[in-house]
Amino acid sequence: MRIQAIVVRIIRQFFRDKRTLALMIVAPMFVLFLMDLVFNGESYEPHIAINSNVPHQLEIALKEAGAHVKTMTKTKAMTELDEQQIDAWMEMDQTTLRITLEGSDPSVSKTVLMTVQKATQTLMPRTEQKIAVETVYMHGSEDMAPFDYFGPVLIGFFIFFFVFLIAGVSFLRERTSGTLERLLATPLKRWEIVIGYIIGFGIFTTIQASFISLFAIHVLRMMMEGSFWYVLLITFLLAMTALTLGTLLSAFANNELQMIQFIPLVVVPQVFFSGLFNLDTMEPWLRSIGVAMPLYYGADALREIMIRGKGWEAISIDVYVLISFSLLFMILNVFALKKYRKL
Repeated sequence: MRIQAIVVRIIRQFFRDKRTLALMIVAPMFVLFLMDLVFNGESYEPHIAINSNVPHQLEIALKEAGAHVKTMTKTKAMTELDEQQIDAWMEMDQTTLRITLEGSDPSVSKTVLMTVQKATQTLMPRTEQKIAVETVYMHGSEDMAPFDYFGPVLIGFFIFFFVFLIAGVSFLRERTSGTLERLLATPLKRWEIVIGYIIGFGIFTTIQASFISLFAIHVLRMMMEGSFWYVLLITFLLAMTALTLGTLLSAFANNELQMIQFIPLVVVPQVFFSGLFNLDTMEPWLRSIGVAMPLYYGADALREIMIRGKGWEAISIDVYVLISFSLLFMILNVFALKKYRKL
């Protein structure tokens, strides 16, 4: 009877908390739905630019192997390679085929080389001439490990995830313990309370972001081609975005369990659009979802710095967007406090 009483109490508790009950069913299905959209996308087709001296038969063979091929000058090709509009540039010198790869994504480089190999193997029986292939990397190298490519995204994700969770739960405890209520009873304005909490939590999130970045680059030896100070800037902005978002959503949670329920709805979807998976294989409408996610911009900026060695010009838009996210969430935080005090 006593065991039965415990079981009945838990069942009633779940039925009273309808949001928890619904998320237990909806959240896993939502994540599985996203995974189905991401992993069932089309296979990646490389974009290759060729010089006019590349034989027409090789161009046809590349297209038959699944590549998108266009002819352009070397100057234009180098610009588009640097801007990641194409994956490789090819030119022919007698019997040598020279390939310049963008190189920052090992999986894309591998796809390009496999496509070229398939095309040359198809072409060789038609001609008696053997084709030698020479490869040059604009970024990275043939020894670049997948972890070097995924590393910047993982740095951004772990900073965002843990700051979001810790900030949300901590702010929730401030509210449930009565601390926030006592602050709201003082002459402090809502925006002053929000700024105070953001600065207070922000000090520790900045320290956390710095240690994670230092550990990844100097201990794990992740590829680092750009300025470490830019890495610190991006990780700081990601941490601030996660902090302001976590405190905002905590206003709509009544306990730690409900705060954790936001993870599959807010954090997990960002993983799919952060660059861990090739966005070019997704449907265009699905790719457009990524522009509404902070981690999309943070991961893009970290890759530009760490892998491609870029500076402010390449990351400025990402920086402005992350600042905008933080400011937006801070403003919404001020309005969210209206439910606790109307001033």
